[in-house]
Amino acid sequence: MSIKTNLLKQADIFFDFSQTQLELVANLCQERTFDNGDIIFYEHTNSDELYIITQGKVDIFINPNLAGRNSGNNTNLLSIAMLQRGQSFGEIALVDQGLRSATAQAAQNKTKLLVIRSSELRKLCDVYPQLGYQLMFNLAADLSMKIRNTDLRIREELLYSRKNK
Repeated sequence: MSIKTNLLKQADIFFDFSQTQLELVANLCQERTFDNGDIIFYEHTNSDELYIITQGKVDIFINPNLAGRNSGNNTNLLSIAMLQRGQSFGEIALVDQGLRSATAQAAQNKTKLLVIRSSELRKLCDVYPQLGYQLMFNLAADLSMKIRNTDLRIREELLYSRKNK
């Protein structure tokens, strides 16, 4: 079993994958390392990669002032999530290849990521439909959890702002 396979096995979106399926995905992975503060990608840029955190943390930000274009001004960023080992981000690239909905920034030195090009992963899913089904099922569960957490955070912010009026 390769190191990449072991790392993928710990990732939420590869839950219940067989050893063979993990090895197939591991063959697509590239490893990248980022230091604290390094930008992994910016909001409103093209998306074509999925990321799995194998070490460190990643902060996810949105720019509430951004209106459909990359203004280059990152001084008003709002943190919406802190992700850690085993979590993935950039999943939207697998679904619609649209623009990034947030900025991702390394939150610790030596943050290590496995990076998978979405086109290669989609081809693998076409060749191995059972793998594709399991991946999309896990992806839907992961996105559902992230949506629920974001919804909860918004509700808490609204309640907080109402109390302080």
